Formats: sequence, structure tokens, C-alpha cells
Amino acid sequence: MTLSMQPIGYVKIPYKEARDVPRGLGAKHDAEGVLEILKEFEAGLTDIEGFSHLIVIWVFDRSGVYELMGTPPSDNRPHGVFATRSPRRPNPIGLTTVELLRREGSRLHVRGIDMLEGTPILDIKPYLSSIESGALRRGWLEEAEKRAKPS
Repeated sequence: MTLSMQPIGYVKIPYKEARDVPRGLGAKHDAEGVLEILKEFEAGLTDIEGFSHLIVIWVFDRSGVYELMGTPPSDNRPHGVFATRSPRRPNPIGLTTVELLRREGSRLHVRGIDMLEGTPILDIKPYLSSIESGALRRGWLEEAEKRAKPS
């Protein structure tokens, strides 16, 4: 089966190269940028201002070939691609939760961007979660953080 999707907009952010995006343990994603939604999709932003956070679904448009196993910058052990946020995926889809700062027409000013300048946006959804923070597990990342802490 082949799927066809079109971008609804593009990211405006100072990050030009993958090395510019903070990575690894303790990386802070507090960069501000703009999600520029194409004018034909602007009506779809109606009432989005009431949400504090948004989930942005986007394309790793510069990721190249995929790898099923890889060693992320936050650990020295290999993990399966589906247990990481690696850009080298069979379907190069990215997912980021951002804070909505304000809307100006078809432009959404956000904080927490970890994408590159010009990244195609596939969809935006309001962040809604009924999962209590105590019920969340962070898998191998928790273990890697414990190993990285000085004794």
C-alpha cells in the first residue's frame, strides 16, 4: 500500500542543520519558532488558541535511509528504532509536543521546537492526556539517565 500526504505548512526556526538541534540526556527543547500553515488550511486553526500545547506531526525530510537498530545520543547501548526518537525510520514521521504561545492568522508561534528550518508539517492536534504522570514509564531512557548521573 502506498500512502500519499501533503504538507499543511512548514516550520520557521533558526535550526538549519541536525547538529543545531539539542540532543541527548538533559537536552532542553525550549527554542521558539513558527508553524506557518498554508492559507488554504487556515480555517482548520479555528479555536486552536484555547489549547496550551499542540502535537505536531511532521516529516524527517532529510533523514536518509532507515536503521532498525541504533545508539541514541542519550545512551551508549543500541536500541530498536521504535524505542527511540531517531530520524532514521522506515516511515520518516516525527512527533513533537510544543507550547502554543500565540496565533497570528495562519502562523502559530510556539516553544519547544526540535525540527529544522523548512520541515514539512503533516498535521497538528491539541495535546490532551488523561495519563497521570505517576503512571508513565520512560523505559531504557530512565536507566540511561541513572547510569549517566555521577555517583
